[in-house]
Order: sequence, then C-alpha cells, then structure tokens
Amino acid sequence: MLIRPYRLSQLSVGDFNLVGYSVAGEESVILAPELDVAFDIGKCPREALTVNHVLLSHGHMDHSAGLAYYFAQRDFQGNEGGTALVPKNLVGPLERLMTAWGAVEGHIPPHRFVGMVSGDEYEIRRGLLARAFGTNHLPGSLGFALVDVRQKLKEQFLGLSGPEIVELKKQGVEITNRVDVPLVAFLGDTAPANYSDLPDVANAKALLIECTFFDTDHMRRARAGKHMHVVDLPRVLEGMACERIIIIHVTRRTNMASARKILRKSLPKDVLERITFLMSRQHIEDD
Repeated sequence: MLIRPYRLSQLSVGDFNLVGYSVAGEESVILAPELDVAFDIGKCPREALTVNHVLLSHGHMDHSAGLAYYFAQRDFQGNEGGTALVPKNLVGPLERLMTAWGAVEGHIPPHRFVGMVSGDEYEIRRGLLARAFGTNHLPGSLGFALVDVRQKLKEQFLGLSGPEIVELKKQGVEITNRVDVPLVAFLGDTAPANYSDLPDVANAKALLIECTFFDTDHMRRARAGKHMHVVDLPRVLEGMACERIIIIHVTRRTNMASARKILRKSLPKDVLERITFLMSRQHIEDD
C-alpha cells in the first residue's frame, strides 16, 4: 500500500507566500507566514503553529477542526498569544468547545476569540489590517481581506526638502494621505455573490476563491451546499483586477486535467493567465 505524505502547496506573491492545503470536505488551511495569519485552520498542520492569527471564515469541520489543537499546541510549545478572528455568532459555541476539550484534556489552554461581523477591522500589526466582509454561505460566515495601510506624501508637497517637510509637521500640517493596498482577499466557502463590488477584494494582489465543483452533474450539489461551480466563475471574476487568482476547495470528485480544460473554455485569456490551482503539483515542492 502506497502512503502519500501530507504536503502543503506553496506559491509566491511578491513579498509574501501562500502555503496551504485545501480540498473540499477534507481540510482547508492557507497560511500567509510573512503576514502572520492563517486563513481557516483545517486540522492545524504544524506549520500553522508559527502564525499568531487565525482568520476563521465559518465553522464547518474541514475549516475549523484544528482550532483547539492550535491553542493547545502553542501553549505546550511556549508560544505566547494566539488570536482567532471568528464570526461573532461562533464565539459562544467555540468557548464552550474549549471548555469541553479542557475537561477532556485536564487543562483549558490560553486562547482568544475576537468576534467579527461584516465591516469590522482588526490590526494584525502596525499598518496591516484584517477586514471582514460577509459571504454567501452560512449565517454569519465571513471572508477576510488583508490590507496594507500606507501614508503617501500629498502631491503638493512632493518637491519639498526634508527640512521643509519637518517644519510643516511641526506646524501641524497634514502632509500625507492614507492609501489602502489590499494584499490578499479570502472568500472562504461561498455561493456566487458580487464580490467585485468590494474594492479590497477586486484589487487585492492575490484572490483566494473557492470553486468546489466542475462537473456538469455536480451543479445540484453546488447549489445545495452554497458553493461555487465553474459556471459561476466568469460572472464572479468579472471586474477583478487581482494579479493572482488562486482556486481553492476543489472536491476530490474533480479530475484536475478536466478542470483545466473546462477553465480554458470558460474564461477569457487575460483571466486565465492570472489563475492557478492551490493544489496544483507545480506548487508542491519536491523532496
């Protein structure tokens, strides 16, 4: 019997990497190590223990099963902190889950849940925000955008010298404008919706988008579970300016070679050039 080792995919997007594993009904966890976050936690691979923030989209087991393990193992290894941003309606159930597991293990590990609703922001670190937005899946389910907040010198001050800039600051003159640069947008599980209307999604450098089903006879499954089918992608991706579009959460029922052929028939060339599958073999490093 051939046992295949558990391996994470990894791809680079400019100054940061996305590392993860996402198969529908099995496990979804995507790390952005340089940005100190995990989008969902899956079964909590050991690599996830190094990041300090889990951004949980919803409570389905394949996305959330490793949450208690995440906090317990960080405590065991002496890693202080650890925060999970979760849909607000899940805070109570998750606290009860931690209490129940503490009764099993004999110790409730330190943990912190921050309840989020659409429109909420949380500062991951100075200049980096996690913004929540509602998704079309479960009650309270969320997507997240990571936004780099920068200060840009106003145009009228561009030609000034350093001392002149310092003098304006002393006078209390506002010399910069805030510029929000979306880095990653994560939709979680979702049925089709007008996500291109959200600037943090449409303009993100990387878009993590589920497309669970590709086969024609799986349309009913997609609609029943509020997931996306490949026929939904042209409309959902219209207006997206993202540099990289990364498809996640494909079901094992899908033949990947067939999925690529279907994509080539479904999407325009300029979109195809930006698309990849997270679980493509090209993103899994060789031993």
